[in-house]
Amino acid sequence: MTRAPVPPFTYDEAVTKVRMAENAWNTRDPEKVAMAYTPDTRWRNRSEFLNGRDEVQEFLTRKWATESGYRLIKEIWAHGENRIAVRFCYEYHDEQGQWFRAHGNENWEFDSDGYMAVRHASINDVPISEEDRLFHWPQGPRPDDHPGLTALGL
Repeated sequence: MTRAPVPPFTYDEAVTKVRMAENAWNTRDPEKVAMAYTPDTRWRNRSEFLNGRDEVQEFLTRKWATESGYRLIKEIWAHGENRIAVRFCYEYHDEQGQWFRAHGNENWEFDSDGYMAVRHASINDVPISEEDRLFHWPQGPRPDDHPGLTALGL
């Protein structure tokens, strides 16, 4: 089974792949998100190294149990035949109500069926006040008319 679009990516297909990933992550559904990766996917997320869909799903379950109010925007940075680089920001708050904006970059590599085989993520969290939040849509995928990172000055 394939997960279109598949490599080699045109620019428009790479942009579509980025938005598909953003929309999936904004569901906060670990099982759904994990299915976009190969069964033997390899990840580096900050200082954590994961191998396989099961570890990805466990990681995402832990992540979203502590990151409340999670809203994510991804933007393409560059692409190649089977690789895409993105930058992203997401906002969330912890159990004490402290808001954060996480800034990061990801490098993705896809298999020939369009599943992500490799993901490298570097992320920094910056505390923000609730008044400084920029991502205010209802929980779930970002509305099409909501500005992206560049338009928001991020």
